[in-house]
Amino acid sequence: MRTTSLFILVCCISFFIASCGEIPTVAEVGKPAPDFTLVDTKGKTWTLSQLKGQVVFVNFWATWCPPCREEMPSMQRVHTYLPKDTFKMLSILNNDNPALADDFCKKLGVTIPILNDPNGIIGKAYGLTGVPETFIIDKQGILREKFIGPAQWDAPGYIQMLMNYINK
Repeated sequence: MRTTSLFILVCCISFFIASCGEIPTVAEVGKPAPDFTLVDTKGKTWTLSQLKGQVVFVNFWATWCPPCREEMPSMQRVHTYLPKDTFKMLSILNNDNPALADDFCKKLGVTIPILNDPNGIIGKAYGLTGVPETFIIDKQGILREKFIGPAQWDAPGYIQMLMNYINK
């Protein structure tokens, strides 16, 4: 009786696991970055795969997040400083109101494109655990760096890291 119950339990668990389908994958450093297409607050459509040949800085953020707001000026300085033909910076709004983000950026003079991920689908694909989180994608579309938490992006070490990817 005990062996039969164990067998039935194992069969049920196996069936349950098989019926769930594939385990969703999330972004991994050293692997191709998950592609996405999102629209920014100005109406422009951005597709990551169309940016191959450029280093892409992807930052997930929200206006309700104090560390996100604090790192935005340094991101703007990097956005202004690095060459536009080989570097793109995209900010992806997570669980926030695009109008609030536009107002915040306008007050600070931030010109970084603000993409809206209204259902958090792209955040899930990147394994987002919170905000801010930043991902650096190389010219071949490979995810090279993942940073959890805020940073002073215009600090020499970060600029050098980005320039190394741009110059490869």
